[in-house]
This record gives sequence, C-alpha cells and structure tokens, in this order.
Amino acid sequence: MMATGFLVHAAEDSVGVAITDLSSSERVEGIYQHGGSHPAIEVSDTVPLGHKIALADIPAGQRVVKYGTAIGVATRDIHAGQHVHTHNLRGERW
Repeated sequence: MMATGFLVHAAEDSVGVAITDLSSSERVEGIYQHGGSHPAIEVSDTVPLGHKIALADIPAGQRVVKYGTAIGVATRDIHAGQHVHTHNLRGERW
C-alpha cells in the first residue's frame, strides 16, 4: 500500500499540500479533501511538511491554483512532483 503524502483542497487545484515531509524519488498518494480520486505522484524534490507539491506540469507564466483560487504565477516551468515555493512561484497578493 502506498503512503498518503499530500492533501488536495479542491478539484481544480494544481498543487497539493504535503501532510508529511516528502523525500525525492518517493512515490506517494494524495487525497482530496472533499472525496474523489487518490492521485499518485513521484516526488522529484524534497517537499517539507506543509509546503506545496505540483500535481501536474505547470508552465512558466501559468497561474498556480490552491483552494480553487489562483495564488500566484509560476516563474519557471514546474514539473509534476516538484516543490512549489518562492523559488518558482510569485504570489499575486503582495
């Protein structure tokens, strides 16, 4: 059985939130907060507890969605399984 490693808040989200520290090359399953599928991802970067992980490829310039709302723009290409944080995301709120 695969470990549950991240939570997805809304069906349209492009990122999930790590519910434990995730290690590179680890394969983990996610869970949707409101039911639904259980996507699996191979982690490509270390992702600390509480940080975001890309659920699919996000091209540079595309909005990143969390809680069903755009939270920022990718400043570079982000690949599925990568850590999403200030090094590759510019917030739109500040």
